[in-house]
Amino acid sequence: MDEHQAIQRLKNGDIRGLEFLVMRYQVRAVRAAFLITRDLALAEDVVQEAFLQVFRSIRSFDMTRPFEPWFMRIVVNAAMKTMQRSAREVQVEDEADESLLAELGAQVESVEAQVESLEFQDQIWDAMQRLSPRQRAVIVQRYFLEMSEKEMAEAAGTSIGTVKWLLNAARTRLRALLERSEE
Repeated sequence: MDEHQAIQRLKNGDIRGLEFLVMRYQVRAVRAAFLITRDLALAEDVVQEAFLQVFRSIRSFDMTRPFEPWFMRIVVNAAMKTMQRSAREVQVEDEADESLLAELGAQVESVEAQVESLEFQDQIWDAMQRLSPRQRAVIVQRYFLEMSEKEMAEAAGTSIGTVKWLLNAARTRLRALLERSEE
């Protein structure tokens, strides 16, 4: 079964179509939601809700358009809404975060480089946490999901200029936060 067949099955009420889509997109969706929410359990809940939304609204999906940007936009929106509703900050000291940073750091060759890398990653996570949910979302879409500005604009139903402005503001804020943390 391919993606097109899975979507068609789902449109026809066959839940096996959703199973294919979950298997294909769940990991990437959880990662994207985690980068916005900074809470693995919350990210998993967001993705579960996003798949339920896909199930409920798949009939309105335009089969001539790609599925992934449409779905990932649902995930990003759900994560942002969750963060706005909860209005809480997640601490970087969570064990899951530490293990993720340690895993990434293990890829660096020397112990000194590992320490520097972990410190830099800590600074990035801290700076990302200080961004608004919308700013985190555009950073995740552009650099993690590798969406083009055009894809981001289409998914958000806005102009490319607006996306460029949002992305520029998020990068500027992130850069300023990182520069402050280096001082």
